[in-house]
This record gives sequence, C-alpha cells and structure tokens, in this order.
Amino acid sequence: MYRKLISAITLLMTLMLAACGGGGGKGEGASSSGSSSSSLAFPLNVVVANARFLLFPNAQREVTSAALTGSEQTNSAAYANAYYAAIDAGGLRTTKNGWMVANGFIAATGINTGTELNVVFGDQKDLGYGRRMTARQSPDLSLAFFVDNYLVDVGGGYAYSSLNVDAAAVQSPGRFVSTSAIEYTDLDGPGGVDGPKFVKFYVFDTSGNRKILVDQDGLGEKAMPLICVSCHGGRADRLTAANLFPVVGNAASQQAGDTTSRLQVLKVHTFDFSTLTDPTTFSVRTRASQEAAMKTINQWIHDTYANTGDNEWDGAVAQAAIAAAYGGAGFPLATYSDTAAQTFVPNANWTVSGQAGLYQNAVSPACMTCHILRGTKNQNDISFTTFTQFSGYADRIKAHVFDRGNMPLVNLVFNEFWTSGSVMPQLFAAVPAINAQGATASLKPGRPIADPGPSRYVRQGTLALTAINSLYASSFSWSLVSNPGNGASFTGSTSGTSTSLNFAADGTYVVRLTASGNGLTGSKDITVLVDNAAAPAPGTLNFATIQGVFTGAGCTGGGCHSGTLTDPGHPPLSYVAGDYASTAEFLNTVRSRINFTDVVASPLLRKPSGNHHGGALVGGFDTSSPIGNASRDNYDLFVEWIMAGAPL
Repeated sequence: MYRKLISAITLLMTLMLAACGGGGGKGEGASSSGSSSSSLAFPLNVVVANARFLLFPNAQREVTSAALTGSEQTNSAAYANAYYAAIDAGGLRTTKNGWMVANGFIAATGINTGTELNVVFGDQKDLGYGRRMTARQSPDLSLAFFVDNYLVDVGGGYAYSSLNVDAAAVQSPGRFVSTSAIEYTDLDGPGGVDGPKFVKFYVFDTSGNRKILVDQDGLGEKAMPLICVSCHGGRADRLTAANLFPVVGNAASQQAGDTTSRLQVLKVHTFDFSTLTDPTTFSVRTRASQEAAMKTINQWIHDTYANTGDNEWDGAVAQAAIAAAYGGAGFPLATYSDTAAQTFVPNANWTVSGQAGLYQNAVSPACMTCHILRGTKNQNDISFTTFTQFSGYADRIKAHVFDRGNMPLVNLVFNEFWTSGSVMPQLFAAVPAINAQGATASLKPGRPIADPGPSRYVRQGTLALTAINSLYASSFSWSLVSNPGNGASFTGSTSGTSTSLNFAADGTYVVRLTASGNGLTGSKDITVLVDNAAAPAPGTLNFATIQGVFTGAGCTGGGCHSGTLTDPGHPPLSYVAGDYASTAEFLNTVRSRINFTDVVASPLLRKPSGNHHGGALVGGFDTSSPIGNASRDNYDLFVEWIMAGAPL
C-alpha cells in the first residue's frame, strides 16, 4: 500500500511537470486554441471567431424589423437562469454539495438508499476530459450522475491526452477543472412525488458553485443547458413572452425545464483507461476492472429509453445500439464488445442500399452520438435510422458539414472528421444525393460562404439586402446579374455587408453577392421578383396574416398541430391561437421555428414544403415552382414576414 501511495504522489509531480510550459490546466472560462491548425479544416482564427460547437445551428436570435440577427437568446445567461428557476425553484442545487444531498449521494432522510457505482475513463471522442464518474440509482429508479473532469494542457489545449485520464485516476487537484452533473428524476428529485422523470443538467466549478456560462471546449463560454441539450437529443425553444422557460407541448412531464433530452450511454470502445493506482481505492482503474460497473450503468440508461411516454422520440434504435454491444436483448455478454458496437447498423436499409460501411465508418462516429437521440415518433428522419433518411438531408449536410463547418457539433469529433487521412469526408461526398449538392472531399469549410438571404417576392420600392449571415469573409460586393429594362438600381454602397436596391418596374431580377476571405471568393445569386400588384404591400404583413395561413394551408387540420398539446399523439407545437395564454406567447412559439441565421433552413419554411414532414406538402409551399407561382404563395409570404423580423 505504501508503494502505491508513493506511485500516486510521483504521478502528481509528473503531471505538474508535464504541464509546465503548456500554460497550465484550463479552468472554466480559460481560452484555448484547441488542436493544432494542421488538423483543422480552416485557419485557427476562423474556428475561434466562429465557435459554434456545442450549439444548435438555429441560434434563436433576438430580432427586430431593423436587424434580422442579434444576440442569441438560448445562448445567454438569462436563458440559463430561467432554466434553473424552472428545475430548481427552491435553490437546493446551487452548489455541488447541495446537488449531492438532493440526489442522495450525501445522507438525507429517505433518499440515501440505492446503488452507487464509480468509474474512471478518458473521454477521447467527446470533450477530451479525464472523467471520474459516480452514478447512482435510487429505489424509485431515479438516476443521478456527477463527473469530475480533469484536463492537462501539454500545448494542445483541449485536445485529448492520456495524461487527462491519469489525472482523473489519481485525482490530481491542479488538473480538476469542473464537475458535470445530470439527473433523471421527476421535478422533486428522488424520493419525491413520483411524476414523469426527465433529464436535467448542471455544471459546477472547482469550488462547487453552479455555473451558468461554461467553457467546455476551450472555444469560449456558452450557456447552460444548451451545450448539453444539443448533444443529448433535446430542444432549445425560446423563452415565453414572460421570460420563463417554456414547456414542450407534448412532453410527458409537462414541466418547464423538460427539454426532452436523453441520457448518453457509455461508449466503452471510445474510452481510454489509466494504468496508475487510484489513491481512493488503492487499485488500478483498468477497463477490465470496471467492465461490470459500466455494464450496469449502461443497463440503467438503456432502460430510460423505453419510458419516454411522449411523442418526441422513440428510443428503440438507441436501445438496440447499446444492447448490441452486450450481445443483444437482455445484455447476455458480461463485457462490452467493441466489434459489435463498431459494426452495428440500425436498419437493413443501410445494408440494402450498399451503405453499411458509410454508417459504420463515418455516420456512426461523426453523427450518431447526437442524432440517435433525436426525432419524433410521428416523424423521425433526423435520427438517421435508415440511409434513406440520412440522404434525405443531403442539402443540409452540405450546408452544415462542408460549408458552415458547424457539424460535427463537437470540436474533437470535427477535427477527427477533417484530419488528414480521414475517410469520413470522402464517404460523405460519395453519397449521390450529397455529391449532387456540390460536395467533394476537398471542399472543406473555411472558404467564404456568401449568404444574401432567400429569394424575394416584393412590390416596387426599396429593398434592403444584407450579407450579415455570410461566413469566413472579410469583404463583399453586390451586383445585378439580370436587370430587365434597367428597372433596378443600387441606392447604397455595393461593397459592404448591406446595400439597398430600388425597383422602379416590375420584373424578375437576379442579384449576386460575392464574398472574399482567406484568399478565396464565393458568390451566390438570388432572384427578386417584383410584382406591384400581387406581392404583399410593405409594412402590412403581421402575425394575424400568418395565423390565417396555418388554418387555411391545413397545418391544423386532421389533428396536426392542434388540440390539447399534452396528447402524446400531437407534435410538440400547436398552431392554434386558443392553445396559448396570449398572442405574444403564440408568436414566441412560432418564432422558435425560424432560423434567422440561415432563413431558408427554418423549420417553419422547410416542414410545410415537404422536407421531413411525413411526406406532407402543405398547400402554397411547393418550392419546386418558380417564385411568385400560386402554388408557393404561402412560402413567399412567410419569407417576407420573416425578413421583416417576424413582427406581431
């Protein structure tokens, strides 16, 4: 025992020496460059300036009619404070100690019975930490996990190092950076009223105080719970009109703060393990010595997938994936099978389509940690259960992976995807539907992306144009590709992020935005159809007009998007005014379906246009028709309302 203690002490000194010259350990709020620039798809300064990792692509911007982009509501301290006011109204979990008491880790009347397990591993495929996890199941089957995170900076910032798991194994105090905690309990916690259980997220700093803004990847602080929700299959809707955390309409709990997130299983084949002696247990935390504990934890998590009770998600595929690693249903294998986990395919459609290799070697490691927890029971394309579903997102895969570079959503996975020699970009680009969007393996994010917004259908007069959502560009220029009868003229500068066009005559005009940066240029054209008789008059669009479309276009017919929201058969959102306490509340809900950063990607536009909507094309949303055609008049109307700031 004495020699083991000496070994642990020696390791602590080794860790301290290894970190010298590397800037020291990274605590919350510290900055880091991440991995070396040679492994990145684009210049390092671009990654830092556009640190979109761990955040949903739909930023839920605060908007006005004067500016389509502003601060991100869901990535703000106000959002985090509203979240904790909803799930911890009594303030019992503002500290790690309080959280542990509330969840039975520290003796408290009636709730300190149950089963506790502790495992230590290196998190090579997520955030790069050395993880020291303690998991607990209470008699009412509530679950709680707290994970002490360790990080050793040896010049690579938040890149994974085996020193991280060594630091976790010996509990090196100088490398302890934070504690992540997750509950799967009802609103009152274990031992309380036995209501529907849901997942809640916390991060505590090294002093044990709850964090509102957290730096989990060295790319700047981001708000809770969004950085967790985005990878745990949850939603991040806007706050209510009263700035309270919203209730997802059909969530089983019907509690504000239930983001319909899920627990993540332990993917043992991606973990690293230490060979050093743990000074707490006086044992080496090898994989073999922890297999039984990790299996039990995975069984606990597996069982939560069957108890969703709502319309938001069907956990059968996620259950099958983790069960496969243990030999199938019932977990007959005593240990986790790396081979079974890596060769798992969720549906025969992948194999029949000849794309099993694509799933196993690219989609599974790059996408499925998040996507397997997503989707709805009525429409689950986003779960990528089949190749057909995956390829059906070809346009968005091209946009997010090859253009915007905000997926894969985690920095370490993103770097692995694009690192030299990776087969993943080639496999993605070889998918016919993705290739048809213009994707090639060499088309890496970081080149300038020109975004002039959607095509427009307007009356004569002045139209403001903006390039504010363009990416990786430092200069811009605007031009007219088609100007019939010279009916259009610029009224502002043509060399900045914004300009204005004056249309004096009806016609179909083509406007080009050219963006330059990093020694490259990119351009995009949009069509502006000017029709002084048919297009909505400027300033007349309001929410009442949009509400009329919901009813007239069939969005609320046949029980879809209408009725009692708590009915598990309904989608999470209703488009019936009577389901909301106020018109402002209804507007807030609709705005949560708008992506002001990438307008054409808004679910409010894509879903009724037949994209991943159960095959349903809503009247007036046929985007295969030319702009201004009656078969897409509602789509064009929605675009103009959104571009006006989605006003009340």
